[in-house]
Amino acid sequence: MHGQSIPRLTTPRLTLRAQIPGDFPAYAKFLASPRAKAMGGPYRLRDAWGLFCHDIAGWALFGHGALMIELAGTGECIGQVGINDGPLFPERELGWLVYDGHEGKGYATEAALALRDWAADTAGLRDLVSYIDQENHRSIAVVERLGAVLDRDARKPDPEDLVYRHHMMG
Repeated sequence: MHGQSIPRLTTPRLTLRAQIPGDFPAYAKFLASPRAKAMGGPYRLRDAWGLFCHDIAGWALFGHGALMIELAGTGECIGQVGINDGPLFPERELGWLVYDGHEGKGYATEAALALRDWAADTAGLRDLVSYIDQENHRSIAVVERLGAVLDRDARKPDPEDLVYRHHMMG
């Protein structure tokens, strides 16, 4: 067991912080929506809770996990960014979700870059991929802005996913 303490990361516009129980209602609402299709959803409440707990458990089990994305100016929680690991993921995955009304403002890119930099510089992770639904054009744009490269030969949890490989610095 790693027992990694959960970091608090900041960017000019965002704070990335540990999940708290008060984050769950908005998270569950997102996972129950049609937008969660790109992540295997929509999800029922019980399944959303399991995913929420998985995101926290990653810190203890693997030394990395998910962080909630807050707007630095207001403290409003607008989504999540995380490094997924374990038996459901062929490789460590850098993933993100942004709640309704906050898309298209560069928040996912900014949050993913901050967590990816932390992964390379602090956690020593040099191998991350992003699994993306072929129809999720916004996430494809994010991953390409991050400089990740499509890897057609990579293993994937869903045969229809695209796999983008991140080139890690650090």
